[in-house]
Amino acid sequence: MKASDIHAMTPDQLKDELVKLKKEQFNLRFQGATGQLENTSRIRQIRRDIARIQTIAAQKQTAAG
Repeated sequence: MKASDIHAMTPDQLKDELVKLKKEQFNLRFQGATGQLENTSRIRQIRRDIARIQTIAAQKQTAAG
């Protein structure tokens, strides 16, 4: 996910996307623990997307308040 896409989202959309990514991260970790994970690089992508969303959400919150 690109940062420009995330900047265009509203705070509610950011929260929804964050929840979705955290669920996917949990599922990927579970698959990795059971040996079913095929694409290990996806864990890294998800982790970075979560951090990117949290950073932009914090920036928007400080700019608004």
